Amino acid sequence: MPQIPEKIHELTVGQLAARSGAAVSALHFYESKGLISSRRTAGNQRRYHRDALRRVAFVRAAQRVGIPLATIREALAELPEERTPTREDWARLSEAWRAELEERIKQLNRLRDHLTDCIGCGCLSLDTCVLSNPDDVFGQSRSGSRLMVERGGSRQRRERG
Repeated sequence: MPQIPEKIHELTVGQLAARSGAAVSALHFYESKGLISSRRTAGNQRRYHRDALRRVAFVRAAQRVGIPLATIREALAELPEERTPTREDWARLSEAWRAELEERIKQLNRLRDHLTDCIGCGCLSLDTCVLSNPDDVFGQSRSGSRLMVERGGSRQRRERG
């Protein structure tokens, strides 16, 4: 990994890409979504403050665990500008996502544990299907495989028509 001298406070997009492991196109995308920012030189080249390295690392880590970009942007907006976020800054932000991640883990475990049964049974029953209807949440308003018909109904009508 190329080292950048400490006295350099701004990075080119190429330097940021090399150090962060993100493609230049990804950095441009992150910037367009308000996740990182740059200034333009007189020659219209992007220059990123060094704290962009940590911000890009944060974005990529959050994306890997499925945090939506809008949520990541909100979190990054709470960080101070032009200074490298501290461990305490990151801990505060990541703590807010803990409950959401725990719920996702629970859902993924349920999917893993019941996927073979679901594919094998072919029941399409909303009353009993632990994947389409966990904890029978549709039991109060629907019965049978209505949700499956409603989801695929427009496609089935197009195929017949």
